[in-house]
Amino acid sequence: MNIDSADLLERFLRYVQIDTRSDDHSPTSPSTPGQWDLLRLLEKELRALGLSDVVLTVHGYLLATLPATSAKNIPVIAWFAHVDTATNLPGAAKPIVHRAYDGREIVLPDDPTQKISVETTPFLRGAIGHDVITASGTTLLGSDDKSGVATVMSAVRHLLKHPEIPHGKIRICFNPDEEIARGVTHLDLAQVGAACAYTLDGSEPGSIDFETFSADSATLEIHGVAAHPGWAKNVMVNAARLAGKFLAALPLEQSPERTGGKDGFIHPLECTASAEHAKVRMILRDFELAGLAAKHALLENIVADLRAAEPKARITLTFTEQYRNMRYWLEKDMRPVEFANEAARRAGLTPNSEPIRGGTDGSALTQRGLPTPNIFCGMHEVHSQREWVSLQDMTKAVETLVHLAQVWEERSA
Repeated sequence: MNIDSADLLERFLRYVQIDTRSDDHSPTSPSTPGQWDLLRLLEKELRALGLSDVVLTVHGYLLATLPATSAKNIPVIAWFAHVDTATNLPGAAKPIVHRAYDGREIVLPDDPTQKISVETTPFLRGAIGHDVITASGTTLLGSDDKSGVATVMSAVRHLLKHPEIPHGKIRICFNPDEEIARGVTHLDLAQVGAACAYTLDGSEPGSIDFETFSADSATLEIHGVAAHPGWAKNVMVNAARLAGKFLAALPLEQSPERTGGKDGFIHPLECTASAEHAKVRMILRDFELAGLAAKHALLENIVADLRAAEPKARITLTFTEQYRNMRYWLEKDMRPVEFANEAARRAGLTPNSEPIRGGTDGSALTQRGLPTPNIFCGMHEVHSQREWVSLQDMTKAVETLVHLAQVWEERSA
């Protein structure tokens, strides 16, 4: 399949230079102005390609239609990718293309302490000879998920240039704020109008994911008792000290830095504290709902001990559901996954499915009734300055999408 990889690269490099870092403190959707900048650029590009029904909603969902080329009655599918990047680092990359990567250590010039090598990054060995793209060392590259955005745009362009390829109607959706678990909160599924969807938000070539964490957030608030420190004996209740006791009581063996595979975790994201008031924000992750419930109970027990130790403090613990393991729904009908596996095979890849130690917008979409497995788009070392992607891997993702459109056409009555 002759994918225009030069156009794919040009798009990706254009997108990653726009800072689309999301902000979980912002109440708006999208949460940051930079996401609007990329969405409006994509809106112009979709219109220029000639897609129909191009709509950018007030909440930052960019929708469009790739018309069918087959007369068969084919279920409508949708391709999703998110425009935001993670909150932990700046998102306006200065991308560097390492042509025909030779296997030597890559030192990122804006921060030479940031290095990428085949010894520390095993997947990089498979990219020897590829055109590897990195940032310059002080920002994210943004391949999570602008490699997904570029992949979808390239697949759309390829199908438009090759109307002889039979496929059904395909809906496109670019959405904001996936990184802060709000990616599809305001999305009207009726407006999408699809029977099945796919997110382009995965890693190594051939990965077709249908199992994710289940996720909740938790917030602890502690209101102490204020007093002048010179006359505080038996009066003051220091909220900051109680927050410290709470954090110290969290089991280290259930932290992200000590877990892997199918083990879940409790992760304190942020702590603000003064003598009078403290707040701890956390995320909870587990592949099974029973494990998630056990983490709720563990936190509640720690809080109960704090209340017993200091009854004058006012302590509240609240939980908010974020998303659920999409396996619970997809395992009831695996055809969307099987079709994606077949598409990967036709692209010359060996499909594989590993549980994702994270979530995708597909988790929430599947729970809401739109089955949405996740397809690779080549990203590696995401959420770090060492993030990288291979142009050849992105090209394989484009091929997989094109084949996927054909598989749905072939398997329809």
